[in-house]
Amino acid sequence: MHTIAICISTFLLLLPTGATETDQPPYNPTDSFLLNCGSSSNQTYYNDQGRLWESDSHSQHFSSQNIQSSSSESNASEQDYNSAPKVPYKTARIFHSKFTYSFHLLSPGPKFVRLYFYSATYSGLNKSDSFFSVTADNFILLNNFSASLFASSRTSPYFVKEFIISVANNHNQFNLFELAFNPSPNSYAFINGIEIVSMPENLYTAPTDKPITFVNSKETPFLFTNGTALENVYRLNVGGRAVLSINDTGMLRTWIQDLNYLYSYKAGSTPYLSNVTIEYNSNTPAYTAPEVVYTTFRQMDPKGLNNTKYNLTWLFPLDAGFSYLVRLHFCETLLEVTVENQRVFSIYMNSMIAEEQMDVIYYSRGSKIPVYRDYIVFVEKESHNQEGYLLLELHPNNRSKPEYYNAMLNGVEIFKLNQSNGNLAGPNPDPANSVTVSQPKPWPKGNKKKSSILEVTIICIAVFSFVLGLFVCWLIFFYKRIIISSKKRRKEGSSLPSDLCRHFTINEIKAATCDFDERLIIGVGGFGNVYRGRLAGPNQIHVAVKRLNPRSKQGAREFRTEIEMLSKLRHVHLVSLIGYCDDRNEMILVYEYMSRGTLRDHLYSGPTENPALPWKQRLQICVEAARGLHYLHTGANHVIIHRDVKSTNILLDEKWVAKVSDFGLSRMGPTSALDTHVSTEVKGSFGYLDPEYCRRHQLTEKSDVYSFGVVLLEMLCGRPAMGRALPKEQVGLANWAQKCYKNGLIEQIVDPNLEGEIAAVCLKKFAEIAVRCVADDGILRPSMADVVGGLEFVMELQESDEKVDEFVGFEMADGKDRRLFGSRESHDEESDSGKGKSSEENSTETSVFRWEESEESDVWFRTLLVGELG
Repeated sequence: MHTIAICISTFLLLLPTGATETDQPPYNPTDSFLLNCGSSSNQTYYNDQGRLWESDSHSQHFSSQNIQSSSSESNASEQDYNSAPKVPYKTARIFHSKFTYSFHLLSPGPKFVRLYFYSATYSGLNKSDSFFSVTADNFILLNNFSASLFASSRTSPYFVKEFIISVANNHNQFNLFELAFNPSPNSYAFINGIEIVSMPENLYTAPTDKPITFVNSKETPFLFTNGTALENVYRLNVGGRAVLSINDTGMLRTWIQDLNYLYSYKAGSTPYLSNVTIEYNSNTPAYTAPEVVYTTFRQMDPKGLNNTKYNLTWLFPLDAGFSYLVRLHFCETLLEVTVENQRVFSIYMNSMIAEEQMDVIYYSRGSKIPVYRDYIVFVEKESHNQEGYLLLELHPNNRSKPEYYNAMLNGVEIFKLNQSNGNLAGPNPDPANSVTVSQPKPWPKGNKKKSSILEVTIICIAVFSFVLGLFVCWLIFFYKRIIISSKKRRKEGSSLPSDLCRHFTINEIKAATCDFDERLIIGVGGFGNVYRGRLAGPNQIHVAVKRLNPRSKQGAREFRTEIEMLSKLRHVHLVSLIGYCDDRNEMILVYEYMSRGTLRDHLYSGPTENPALPWKQRLQICVEAARGLHYLHTGANHVIIHRDVKSTNILLDEKWVAKVSDFGLSRMGPTSALDTHVSTEVKGSFGYLDPEYCRRHQLTEKSDVYSFGVVLLEMLCGRPAMGRALPKEQVGLANWAQKCYKNGLIEQIVDPNLEGEIAAVCLKKFAEIAVRCVADDGILRPSMADVVGGLEFVMELQESDEKVDEFVGFEMADGKDRRLFGSRESHDEESDSGKGKSSEENSTETSVFRWEESEESDVWFRTLLVGELG
């Protein structure tokens, strides 16, 4: 390891911030400097914002000999270098072995550490070969990081990674801070620029006597420790323009616009009051955020038209498996809002209530006084997917009966918190869609080495048989007492339905899964791992074994719910629960084994590389899954609402029969005819959640209908419910499909793998059903009975069209062709036979979805739809 010692003198501490001598920023950092890495001269440089950068190659603060022997300097290739600012992105320092910068700072405490990267070609090196880790003291900032992959997921090849690290007090003249770059094997590391800026104590990490609301579990307040490190992932000036670092409050933060993250179908309004003077105070000092953040904001329709029918929403892609600090900035500056209870709204994060009644005037104690609210939210992993989301929603609060039904927001800051092992690093962006369940793996074979060990063990047991025999006799006696006691406790204290499904011992489960052999894992979810197992017995039945992870956020309630629900339900399109195990603090569920995995596995490209399902098979799966949900809503003694319908919870058996699974979030519906809903906390999965349920916390069967509508759209479009890498308007499949349907463009988003398979009349009817299912208002959605009938009718249309395709044409009384849609083979033949026709005729027949419009065909089509779904 090579060390560079950098001692920053007092006259180099302050950087230009864009402020004049008469307009100094509210905060002057004690430590503040910029390194232009890879620059070969001993000069200083100014970037396009007038900030002063010092070269790291000829600095008076460390030995240049160490630099030259342990790293190299390079300029970005002219072919790559285009729009990036010259300083610091044109030069880079390259490392082929571990390299450490050691900074001696003037003060301890929290520091901004900003790392500048430009994904380009340096010294002829392939930029896709650069993988490296960055550590700071005991924290892992980046792990096997690829600047190339990260840049490919963004709109710009250059970027900044910002961290907050607390530097310990070493009780000497200088406070040591080490920043290490370590290339991965057969790779290299690089850095374009390094910035370190101090900040006020407790600006983001609140003192230990001030707990922060933990949104996932409000009964467990969150406390910061001295060892907490953070990474800034978003900093937005909501409703206003971007704020350059030189216009910040002295800490050189950059605030960007919020437009790219808006997820509402209504963007609201963005008033700007230039003549307002913000009144900072001790609770919100002037360095908290620039004044422009508090004078600009985004609010709902100022006239209050339909504000209660939608949420003001932002969507932020995040790394799953981490906790995040979410800071929301507020300031009421409108003349109409000056006292409490004039504007009150609710704040939701990932459909969980973060703040039931947010009244800015109440918290700030007056107009034009800024205030911020902090929340901690944990973003859970969904199966194997490393990507997560934060859905931030604001909705007017009706219960307090405010004067204005409105919501507003000035700014957002989101920070990732380190995990317990000090890790802040997330995975590299993956362009491929991840899947949640892998294909079945071969059963583990025996090991010769283990057999030899077993033989030796048997010999040893034979030698000491007498002593061990006595011990075994005692153990059997002792074990019987434990079994009797355990059965007695279960009989007295457990209400699990052992009479309706089998109760397994932990030893039986271990035998079935080869002691939870990792090679038998076929899925990973919020509950825990799912193993393929084989029950002892003459038939050796294959089963799926779902074992609760003790660290999972799901727990005993979901475990009990699934047993109580599934043990009483038997339907051909519901996954059967065979039994459960609750021995030795384990919570394990045993299901019938579905060898084809999840529906999602067969819709998207990914590691499973399954061929795309043909359209008719997709239709059959839709019909079968709809029948399963219809049974839940009407076939049991009481209405059962699944609450987590999605493509990963629809499983396929060996014969491609679809079955609905995972009932851990299910709830019993209204038990009285007078009740229309069940009031409950919002739970479910991103992209599938009923927006009406999210707004009102009122659960009905129509919430399942909405989720199933999203599954129907997945079937049709062959893409996930949430597309993180897609343009903003296409991220949510339900919203995107509705827009395309209303504009008559539904054909453009159909899965390309289905070209030549869908009858045009079939497409039209299927799209109508799916879009009605995802209507924003539940009352406009069909019941599951209607959905089943509609899908069965769509299947009839498809089969009728296939019968028509057996003929060369289909003549009606007027002699015109009534063919709806040809097969892939007939489509090619018709294209050849149409060469002599007019361009207009050819354009109609070579369309992917052909339907010749005429008065007669329109009457025939409308006749088919009579009595079906309205």
